[in-house]
Amino acid sequence: MEARRRVPDRREILEESYRTIVDQAKNSQHKPARIFIGGKSMGGRIASQVAANEVDVNGLFFLGYPLHPIGKTDQLRDEHLYGIKKPMLFVSGTRDSFARRDLLEKVVTKIGSNAQIHWIENGDHSFKTPDAKPGNTDALHEALVSLVDWFQTIVYDSESGRDLPVQYFPFRSD
Repeated sequence: MEARRRVPDRREILEESYRTIVDQAKNSQHKPARIFIGGKSMGGRIASQVAANEVDVNGLFFLGYPLHPIGKTDQLRDEHLYGIKKPMLFVSGTRDSFARRDLLEKVVTKIGSNAQIHWIENGDHSFKTPDAKPGNTDALHEALVSLVDWFQTIVYDSESGRDLPVQYFPFRSD
């Protein structure tokens, strides 16, 4: 029996689902002060597309952003990113076949100071490294720590009404 991959919903459906979830979160009884959106691969791409269009959020994170199709580095999925003025974190493996390192670095540089990259050394699109033993979660742990550290760098500026990235150097005792 062959394993079958399900084809994702159309972009319009995925974007509408994302907008609905953000709207529900904003209007929930919890009334969050800040909302960050993102996701793994296509989930992050969809998050960036809704943020680029009309959904107001405080920041975005991308775990393995699919900058280009495999082997098609001339087909970048980046134009909409340049209009996003919120803090962004890209977590990517240095061997990610969907985001060649030099290309992602150029995109982040062009976005400007509101975007940062955390590289998982020798990681692929899912952050797996060739030397890791089965069940090893070190790269996933590193990705999660980088995300939590990044969240802690976002400071709300009450005068401008904006979230601003700041320099943050976490202390680790491990």
